[in-house]
Amino acid sequence: MKIEAPSLAALPGIRHAFFTRRGGVSTGLYDSLNGGMGSADDPAHVAENRARMALTLGLAGEELLACWQVHSADAVLATRLWTRDDAPKADAIVTATPGIGAAVSIADCGPVLFADPEARVVGAAHAGWRGAFGGIIEATVALMEAQGARRSAIRAVIGPLIRQPSYEVGEDFIARFLAADRSFARFFAPADRAGHALFDLPGFIALRLAEARVGHVEDLALDTYADAARFYSFRRTTHRGEADYGRLIAAITLA
Repeated sequence: MKIEAPSLAALPGIRHAFFTRRGGVSTGLYDSLNGGMGSADDPAHVAENRARMALTLGLAGEELLACWQVHSADAVLATRLWTRDDAPKADAIVTATPGIGAAVSIADCGPVLFADPEARVVGAAHAGWRGAFGGIIEATVALMEAQGARRSAIRAVIGPLIRQPSYEVGEDFIARFLAADRSFARFFAPADRAGHALFDLPGFIALRLAEARVGHVEDLALDTYADAARFYSFRRTTHRGEADYGRLIAAITLA
């Protein structure tokens, strides 16, 4: 049902999980632990799945908070519970309040969980290429710092996401990165098709974490596209011509 990162699992008073697609009640394309409130799955099934996830973190279902993710560089501070209807539009949640689960949903984009065990500040970021390129990592770290975290004490984990062998991109994508910094060429490997390349999203996220002076970075090295048994994947769904896809949840909380 869940995968834990050794660097976070070792921290007292902090619970986290990168949930797989196993252990839920959804069926069909969403089999089985679909946490995507934006999917076309039965809302009752999604609610039950999210309640099961929350329970493993010692939370009630309503305490597992998520934003309306918009591929932005906006991080928000959670000091109280909110509902789906009044959730902010953002792509990262930071909290120093026990009993609040900071969660993000993904289906190829990069979930990054953060914790400063000394300051007791945690966060979760949804880092697709747009967010990582635009500054979601830096925004999350800055907001944690504003709550008392020290960058050198923060531990960050890059969870399951689409990996370079599975992530083919076109000329416009490549040009955007190279226009920003020619050194970004190191994140592209040759693809079989002319004018295309394979993009290293976790490598780029790791660069952003290093530039933000995060003290410790762990990469779980898991590929959502390649491992259909454990993970949903937007790109795999697209290639298969399927109508919809489930969403994976990554979450962290202060016990």
